[in-house]
Amino acid sequence: MQGGSRSRGMRLLALAVVISLGLPPGALARVQPSSGFDLFSADQEVQVGKQATADTNKQLPVLPDSDPIAQYVQQLGAKLAAHAPGQKWPYNFHVVNQKEINAFALPGGPIYVNMGTIQAAESESELAGVMAHEISHVVQRHATRAATKQMVAQVPLAVLGGFLGRGIAGQLAALGIQFGVGSYFLKNSRQAEKEADLLGTDIMYDSGYDPQAMPRFFQIIKQKYPSRSPQFLSDHPDPGNRIVYVSTEIKTLPPKQFVQNSPQFAQAKQRALGMKPLSAQEIAQQQKQSPASGVGSVAPSGNFRQLQHNAFTISYPDNWKTFGDANSAVTIAPEAGVGQDAIAYGVIINGFQPESANSLDSATHELIAQLRQGNPDLRQVGSDQDIKVNGVSAKSVDMVGTSPIKDQQGRAERERDWLITLPMSDRQHVLYAVFIAPDNDFGQMRPAFENMLRSLHVK
Repeated sequence: MQGGSRSRGMRLLALAVVISLGLPPGALARVQPSSGFDLFSADQEVQVGKQATADTNKQLPVLPDSDPIAQYVQQLGAKLAAHAPGQKWPYNFHVVNQKEINAFALPGGPIYVNMGTIQAAESESELAGVMAHEISHVVQRHATRAATKQMVAQVPLAVLGGFLGRGIAGQLAALGIQFGVGSYFLKNSRQAEKEADLLGTDIMYDSGYDPQAMPRFFQIIKQKYPSRSPQFLSDHPDPGNRIVYVSTEIKTLPPKQFVQNSPQFAQAKQRALGMKPLSAQEIAQQQKQSPASGVGSVAPSGNFRQLQHNAFTISYPDNWKTFGDANSAVTIAPEAGVGQDAIAYGVIINGFQPESANSLDSATHELIAQLRQGNPDLRQVGSDQDIKVNGVSAKSVDMVGTSPIKDQQGRAERERDWLITLPMSDRQHVLYAVFIAPDNDFGQMRPAFENMLRSLHVK
């Protein structure tokens, strides 16, 4: 009995200590930020984030910090970030005047929200959910952890230790790694998405917002705005059962009254609805017309025409040309993007018959090995992704290589190659497309490439 009294007394004392310590809201929440092997120090992560911010602000129509909508998003972001666990990153929040629904986080704290996201949010909790989700990617360092995996695959660890000790921006460029617009490392895995959902649930709860609004808004985006959210769905693949596992997490938290829409949200939403944000295609067009752009005469037009091949159909910019015929490999490219023996901008579409592969995955890797035989500098960046192309299961692979384009010093620029593979109707061959552009220009070309891919149908 005396031992039992002492045990109960110790439990009460422990509870009293917890209460007296004045732990912050959510301190007892069960979700802990995930962690993993990361070659980047906190200072290096902030450094690459700042460089990526500078590049992003040049490429996208970012509202000035003095804009009322930007100021509201900054205030909402600061409220949420105050409850983010772990490293106190220098969070900063920006609004992109873009029609498509999307949001993304750069390493070290910068977070961008598209105007289309604010326009689509029906409540402050829904917008807070998107932002808490992005904050959670920063907390868990998903971008640099993904980059670390790629770096380890390319360079021995013994070399990497000293490699990152020098000027990091140049060293990352040498490895073909960048964190700006269109970066592979900003495309999250389903596991990273689930981790961001769960941690974001606690951040929302601690900030006073209903966490159920986060998976609900993601579902609304998918069902109500499919044409305005392809990049969002690509960057944020659905882990499945979002509502179920978020609900399970909420049940572990004490009931509380959640914040309703603030007057500031109503004002920002009204302003946003009065805006006419640019589409991704319009942004790309503006970039191509800019004297600072390297795209120039290879810029794809906004008008498309259709190519009828015996194996497939695809639409392409009407100011580009096709090379090949209806029975052979086809190159679709601007005239200025093709040289005598190389293509710098455009897409190559061809068929491939694997020797021994019995699945699309193995056939894709057999194809990559064959492509590398003719281009030893070509290498895969990150993992291949399962996607759908007009309902057909396909594989998506990001690769980097050497472009035929030379910089001002006469050095070959780095090239981005986006490989897509699909099974053909005979199940013996694979149709593949390689979308090609210099790495610095790929983000500008991507909207046209994605429009072409969405029009691709295998016969």
